[in-house]
Amino acid sequence: MRTLVWFRGKDLRLHDHAPLLEASRGRDAEVIPLFVVDPYFFAPERAKELPSRMQYLVATLAELAEGIEALGSRLVLVGGKSVDVVPEVARAMRASRVVAHRWSEPFGRERDRRVAERLGPILFELFEGETLAAPGQVMTQGGKPFSVFSPFARALAKTVVPEEPLARPRALPPLPALPRDVRALEVPLPTLASTGVTENPGLLPGGEKAARKRLSAFLRGAAARYDVGRNELGVAGTSRLSQDLKFGTLTARTVWHAAKDALAKHPKAWAAFSNELVWRDFAYHVLYHQPEVLRHPFRRAWEGFEWRNDAEGWNAWVTGKTGYPVVDASARQLLAEGFVHNRARMISASFLCKHLMIDFRLGEAHYLKFLTDGDWASNDLGWQWSAGCGVDAQPWFRVFNPVTQGQKFDPDGAYVRRWVPELARVPAKWIHDPWNAPSAELARAGVELGRTYPAPIVDHALARGRFLATAEEIVSRSR
Repeated sequence: MRTLVWFRGKDLRLHDHAPLLEASRGRDAEVIPLFVVDPYFFAPERAKELPSRMQYLVATLAELAEGIEALGSRLVLVGGKSVDVVPEVARAMRASRVVAHRWSEPFGRERDRRVAERLGPILFELFEGETLAAPGQVMTQGGKPFSVFSPFARALAKTVVPEEPLARPRALPPLPALPRDVRALEVPLPTLASTGVTENPGLLPGGEKAARKRLSAFLRGAAARYDVGRNELGVAGTSRLSQDLKFGTLTARTVWHAAKDALAKHPKAWAAFSNELVWRDFAYHVLYHQPEVLRHPFRRAWEGFEWRNDAEGWNAWVTGKTGYPVVDASARQLLAEGFVHNRARMISASFLCKHLMIDFRLGEAHYLKFLTDGDWASNDLGWQWSAGCGVDAQPWFRVFNPVTQGQKFDPDGAYVRRWVPELARVPAKWIHDPWNAPSAELARAGVELGRTYPAPIVDHALARGRFLATAEEIVSRSR
């Protein structure tokens, strides 16, 4: 059987790839590995709008192509829109079927619907692999989607046993000869130069090999105290696997089983880490069943929230000049590394939405642009949680105090000192609220508020009161 294996932006691997393994089985198997270089993402004017993800993607594609060639085949790269070229290539190659991994995003589901329609009699088969649980596998007893995480997690634990990851194919059959009309669609392997993206040396390397090395390093090191270390801003206490899960260089079940085995003697760490994987599943569960969350607050009463138009506040938040050190550190880390520590994400998001009262959707878009792990489902769930308007949101009346958060999770100021070097010599006692430091201490540290480092752009107590008064009105209308 001749099968077109359609690699997409979330399954760029050779291990645990069900469509590829299924297509290569049998003596008469013929496999056409395909990736579509869609100008919507790869044209320079578009690629520059997601520089961190594009850098990771370009490197990962190059490694994938090399890996497929080492197995005896070749990755076919064609240019155009998937809804046009996938059916065209399948027909030209006389493929019996097209196989790929399922996506949860509404635009991905619509794309697949159109592809299936245009394929006509050619079978289009979608495999699971994006999450631990398939959509609809974890539902309430009444058959409805969960809207609170804790019962979702309990139900998943009772109903889902993540399958063991699949092996990498030992070999692939040689690529069938490409007809002239398919060769005419072929394009070169994308590069940073062809996409117009400037290399950022601060980003983690892309590719399946690097992802698997990161997983091994995490399990040998920080994983054993993950329950504590994941919240410590100044140490490398997290897995740093989020971009690998986003692009599918690692599957959630690969990470699940590897971590479960490695943390058998560290139950608290395993409970905390596995909970994060289930939270990711929950994000996909929400997006699959309520796709409108990408455009609207989950709690529709918040549609009427009076967000402020504050260009000065927005610019200060984006550039890391709010005068609140931990918020500024997170902003600068994002631009430098394409990553923000999860605790810092929560503090920074709360500050934008609640201190500055700027629409969470602006922050969500900014993060999606620069994060290497920019994932529609997880990013939206996190931002709506922070704003207080999402599914299973933090209480709307909880407003993170960036000073006390910094003191608790970055007590010696290591995180702030790294990303806000102008405060590097400020004693730990004052590192998170330098405006309260004695003038002599600031002078010794070489800090002049308002010149070398900004004074706070808002007062915490006043900002908190302003937000709570506005939010109370919204909440009272929905009662």
